Amino acid sequence: MSEITNREIVANGFWNNNAVFAQLLGMCPLLGVTTTAMNGIGMGLASLVVLLGANVVVAMVRSYIPSEVRIPSYIVVIASFVTIVDLCMNAWLHDLHKILGLFIPLIVVNCAILGRAEAFASRNSVGKSAIDGIATGLGFTFALFVLGAVREILGAGEIFGYDVMSWSGFHPALGFVLPPGAFIALGFILMGVKWLNERRELAAAKKPKQKRASGEAVGVVA
Repeated sequence: MSEITNREIVANGFWNNNAVFAQLLGMCPLLGVTTTAMNGIGMGLASLVVLLGANVVVAMVRSYIPSEVRIPSYIVVIASFVTIVDLCMNAWLHDLHKILGLFIPLIVVNCAILGRAEAFASRNSVGKSAIDGIATGLGFTFALFVLGAVREILGAGEIFGYDVMSWSGFHPALGFVLPPGAFIALGFILMGVKWLNERRELAAAKKPKQKRASGEAVGVVA
């Protein structure tokens, strides 16, 4: 079996196997903190740092961890990085830390992070594990940002604190700021992602047919 390329790692982590859009992992922070786009970015970047650190450490020590205790060991590694991120955010990003609150420690039990440690970092090199951590973290951050932006625009008529809907006479639907609105917004976003993926698959399926048709045309002319 051929070794996975860096390009495939990035594509899978960011989009093809996106932790939210493809696997529906990390629902707790996704639905809990994405009342604004900034909150989504903050939680996403915190998760990215933990993902990167955990992947690198797991890849470095994978040959020394007995298989019987690998999952508890991974959780200890993840919890260590979560503690570092929590303390750093409390020191330098205190306002955002207060908003995210309990959701920062809950990164420890985020299935997306533990899943990458078990499925990828424990089987690949440090370099590839680092790339996977960054790509998966960016994909998770992107998903949190998109949902947060949609909820902020529809629920408050703002984005990053700037009023963007007053010119159109739009009246915010406050329900989108509440948890039920998060489910509704996520459903429409997933529908859009599925539509985009189907369009990509159709376009990819047409390319070989077009190449064969052009080749046959050249043969006829010759």
